[in-house]
Amino acid sequence: MGLSSTLYAGISGLKANSEAMSVTGNNIANSGTIGFKSSSTLFSDILSASISSASGSSQVGRGVQISTISTNFSQGSFQDTSNSTDLAIEGDGFFMVSAVDSTTVLYTRNGSFHFDDDGYLINAENYRVQGKLFDNGVLSGGDPTDIRVDFDSQIPAQQTSALTLTTNLNSSSEVIAAFDIADPAATSNYSTSTELYDSLGNVHLATTYFVNTGGQTWEWHTVVNSSELDPSVAGTEALTEIGSGTLTFDSSGNLTSGGSGTTTAGAIVWNNGSDPTQQIDMTFKTTQFSSSSVVISQNQNGYSPGEVISVSIDNDGKVTASYSNGETLDIAMLTLATFNNPDGLIKSGGSLYAASSNSGSPSVGTAGASQGYIYTYSLELSNVDLATEFVNLITIQNNYSASSKVITTTDEMLQILISMKR
Repeated sequence: MGLSSTLYAGISGLKANSEAMSVTGNNIANSGTIGFKSSSTLFSDILSASISSASGSSQVGRGVQISTISTNFSQGSFQDTSNSTDLAIEGDGFFMVSAVDSTTVLYTRNGSFHFDDDGYLINAENYRVQGKLFDNGVLSGGDPTDIRVDFDSQIPAQQTSALTLTTNLNSSSEVIAAFDIADPAATSNYSTSTELYDSLGNVHLATTYFVNTGGQTWEWHTVVNSSELDPSVAGTEALTEIGSGTLTFDSSGNLTSGGSGTTTAGAIVWNNGSDPTQQIDMTFKTTQFSSSSVVISQNQNGYSPGEVISVSIDNDGKVTASYSNGETLDIAMLTLATFNNPDGLIKSGGSLYAASSNSGSPSVGTAGASQGYIYTYSLELSNVDLATEFVNLITIQNNYSASSKVITTTDEMLQILISMKR
């Protein structure tokens, strides 16, 4: 073996520490990279050589080698942002992304996402974020796919089919003999107006009049402007009644009957070509207490067409589009992947990882205890500890210097050996 082997042992030290310096330098260089996970270098000795000695066979080391470079997947701290598509994961999960027209899925902790011109949710490298889509409000099954919001689409109008009025009617109101549609204000005790929508999204004002008929009973009459109705169903007065009913209360002012009803036995036929079969289910959540008549709330389920004005992602990873008509539509749910052995993931650049046989197949699911929790308006910072890395720099430098000293010292010994011949 001799001195030449000692030279190679020193060289192995130089080589191993050079690689370790590369790892540490990469950690320091990426200390500001979103979602970056630091790596550490582990050394092992090279198989020793056996020599004969007075006491028998002995072993002499032949140098050092890098055993493994492991990735530290510990949680990084969070940084608050003002971007609703910036996401961070607390837990073991990874976001799933895929290149355009590729079936290969990559994984990342970098949640700096945005929507491109085509409405796809992408990362900085233009990889499309993966998730499960909603279909009529129901989350679909199957494999995750590209998340896309159609910013050019409209949500169609929905005609009103249900109206709920929550009111109190003053029990001290005067009793009125009969409601007269020709003079509704003078022949009623109280009224409230509600906007109704037809199938085209047009708005019609409907007014419900309440009439105290005595004996703990009230009548309700819902009317609209006759000019807005098709002449075949419009009345002869300025207003046409489209629904009526009776409300009955007990001695405590609680509603006992008449809490639900329906507009006209036929249908509301507007004069603008909208759906001629519109009917509205009326629900009254009404009390009769000795206090002022008041509308507590009124709700109807119709709306006009609307365009996308914003998109948000909540802490469940649900992507929701908001429309100009006040409606919202669930688009997709981000999926997260976890691995039994994340150390087996292969770095692919751009804070991306690829699965391997060592990492095992991913377990895919939505945000939660098993997959990790999503935080919006946040990004996960690098988990590099600069203090530790600077200590590593000093250690590696000293080890490198010591290995070089082995080489120079061995060289001096070889020079002595050579000079013996002279």
